[in-house]
Amino acid sequence: MDRRQLTAESVPLFQEGIGLLPSRWSVLQLVVENECGGRDSCRKAQLLLSDVFSFFNSSKEPLYIDDLEMILEESLLSLNTMAEDGCIISSLDWFKAC
Repeated sequence: MDRRQLTAESVPLFQEGIGLLPSRWSVLQLVVENECGGRDSCRKAQLLLSDVFSFFNSSKEPLYIDDLEMILEESLLSLNTMAEDGCIISSLDWFKAC
């Protein structure tokens, strides 16, 4: 992915966009609602969003979609969930569109 620096004006909009991920990713919704990751499933989901934001905003290195996929997979594992139905790939497509 091209490495572009977020402007001060774009940071809140980008954070808002990342915050929409749970509403568009049904597996994450189900995992949080059913507390598959334990009582702190909601906190773990928020950590996932924070990790995604940091991936895009803090990295000085070139961004690779495989690295983002790893972040999403590891976050789902922390929620005791594995995504084998292609939902991570569809989420990555959503990020590319952003």
